[in-house]
Amino acid sequence: MKLALKPLALILATAFCHTTFAQGIATEQQVQSVAIEGKRSPLAANLPATTASLTVEQLRLQQNIFNPEDVLLNMPNTTIRKRYSGDRNALIGGRSFSSTQAPRGLVLLDGYLISNFLGRFDAPRWNMIAPEEIERVDMLFGPFSAIYPGNSIGSTIIVSTRKPKTFEASARFALQRENFDSYGQHEKLTNMQSSIQIGDKLPNGIWYRFMANHQDSTGHPMQYYSVNANDAGVFAKPAGTKSTTAVTGVIYDIAPTGQKRAVFGANAGAIDHTLQNTVKAQFGYDFSNNLTAEGMLAWWNNDSATRNSSQMRDATGQTIWSGRVSNNGNVWDIPTTAFAPFNRNEAHLQSGVTLKTRYSSGWNFSLVASQYQILEDLQRNANNPDPVAALGGAGTSTTREGTHFRTLELQSTYKPIAGQHYLSLCLHANTYHLQQQVQNIVSDWRTNSGVDSQKVAGDTRLFALYGQDAWNFAPSWKATLGARWESWNADDGFQQFTPGATQNYAARHLTTFSPKAALTWDAMDEVTLRLSAGRGTRFATVAELFQGSQSGSSIVVNDPHLRPERSDAFEFMLEKRFNNANLRVSIFQDKIRDTIWSQTNLTVFPNITNVQNVDLVNTRGIELAGDMDHFFIAGLSLNGNLALNHATILENKNFPGSVGKEWVRIPRVRASIGVNYMVNSVWNLATTLRYVGRQYTDMMNLDSYPDTYGGVSRVKQIDLRAVYMPSKNWQLAMGIDNVLDYRAYQYHPLPGRNLFAEIRYIF
Repeated sequence: MKLALKPLALILATAFCHTTFAQGIATEQQVQSVAIEGKRSPLAANLPATTASLTVEQLRLQQNIFNPEDVLLNMPNTTIRKRYSGDRNALIGGRSFSSTQAPRGLVLLDGYLISNFLGRFDAPRWNMIAPEEIERVDMLFGPFSAIYPGNSIGSTIIVSTRKPKTFEASARFALQRENFDSYGQHEKLTNMQSSIQIGDKLPNGIWYRFMANHQDSTGHPMQYYSVNANDAGVFAKPAGTKSTTAVTGVIYDIAPTGQKRAVFGANAGAIDHTLQNTVKAQFGYDFSNNLTAEGMLAWWNNDSATRNSSQMRDATGQTIWSGRVSNNGNVWDIPTTAFAPFNRNEAHLQSGVTLKTRYSSGWNFSLVASQYQILEDLQRNANNPDPVAALGGAGTSTTREGTHFRTLELQSTYKPIAGQHYLSLCLHANTYHLQQQVQNIVSDWRTNSGVDSQKVAGDTRLFALYGQDAWNFAPSWKATLGARWESWNADDGFQQFTPGATQNYAARHLTTFSPKAALTWDAMDEVTLRLSAGRGTRFATVAELFQGSQSGSSIVVNDPHLRPERSDAFEFMLEKRFNNANLRVSIFQDKIRDTIWSQTNLTVFPNITNVQNVDLVNTRGIELAGDMDHFFIAGLSLNGNLALNHATILENKNFPGSVGKEWVRIPRVRASIGVNYMVNSVWNLATTLRYVGRQYTDMMNLDSYPDTYGGVSRVKQIDLRAVYMPSKNWQLAMGIDNVLDYRAYQYHPLPGRNLFAEIRYIF
């Protein structure tokens, strides 16, 4: 608990802060825009879950936002594993789930699903959002609302974009600069992003908005080729007699598990240069004051090329990339694949349509349908290091064209004029299809096709019925009761390795029932208390069920018989509101039966990772979140949050030694404090302090040295931002992220100090 004292003191000193975490989100899936003015939104009364909200005005004044996922960096008890700008795999972590448990983060964009539940570790498709178009972001914690599917057992994030009311247009250009120095790698990286949007609402009721976004970015090194010594500090000598090259440049340090380690350079396509484009059209039509239709079509593509950097030099100063090498009496064999690059080309298409009524009382209806398609996804990996790979040679290719998911939501809600019951009755359906093919290429990995070595495919389908009633059964009292019935199928799964027989997986069918209940008491105008309980069921993804792999010294074994995760969660929340401040305290517990996890046995060769169920994991914690305007002086606002978490493995028959250990990547402390000073109508200054405490990357808690590459480290980061608004048309901003250049890791190195500049023009 010593780790918590310093951030706890800071948080309590600023317990009442800016409007960042004002409560407010509609009970319907279609989130309504709500003005946040330092007061609790009236819409929050119908929610059985704790929420946190940020508006575009707050975000632009407080944070340097390069990628859309940056808007979540200061949300209570939340982790965003953004490794570098342009990262396509920025994962979410929350109260009771780690950043490598992607299927527990439910993300919706204007009601359309952008969470990617096709892979084990696939992040939400942030690429379908440009920072310029974000109007508002809301977060719900836990599985307490029946309206959202089982993937909401972690966090539900709802991003809303701007709907034009008259003609409007804007353009934005952002620039980042990072000097990265680690393990002998010296990189000067410049990243750029530009976007433009235009929209209008015509007199005939039609509205439209077009957006285009372009990003050109290069990430700092993501991983390094390294070899651990044994517990005695001795590196095992390779067998046989080969020509050995004496090299310099090898760096020695301590691995997360405590052994002496040798690091040879950035490898496995460590440095990623990505060119990304997003084009989106949104449109709608008001048939009448009470009936409206909306649609969305978005296309994103990515061209990514990687490179590596070996630190090894021979006696003549030439770079050594592979072979048998020696340094300080130690000898190693460096595989030819260690410093091999790869290229990836992707094109994704998302479409959606919404039809809804909006009567002020009585029954309303909505239909939301969407589809996400992978039109192109081709990754080409070389088998040789950079200098040889540049000339062609052998390699592999992996394609996922044809992979897709579809969702359908039919919802009816009832709002009485002066009654007791607010009802939601709904139907939900989704389908996921995975299709992947791997080929071995003999001649030129950059352009040629090859011979099939693996094929994987499979489908899952979910059909759900759910209902929820917010019942005002007495003055100042409300009971919110809900339940979801879900029917899940997995079929057409198979896996084929060549050579080898095709493994066909039997079809499966499961049904579950998930009840929810919450009791809310408005003790007085300024105080609200709520006790919430809910069960959520998260079914396995198609990749967890069907997608195994064999690559070099690693084997991943999927499990077509995985049991669904079942969360039984409880929360007690107290909220106190003041004239210019809010304070929330939440105490929570989340017991999750059959957690789905990839467990790796590093004591065997090849290393084997089994996708398995962990029998029971329990997380308990307490959260504080607050905001305050005009703190001591006019124009000075504060916002802050603190979370103390304790996650423990209670049962695990597959790894009995892990029982009693802390669960993976749930930090004991998460905290952030933001200070915002509106100097005058032209200048605004802001700073943010972010802290993340001790956590483990290994289920056995063997990583005793977490603050190094390969570990999951503490985070101590200070960000600065200054905004200059000379007129209503222009907004200029400059900032520094991670001012002290604190080196942090989520296995991969997180960003170091970044200089940030941004210019916006509103037509």
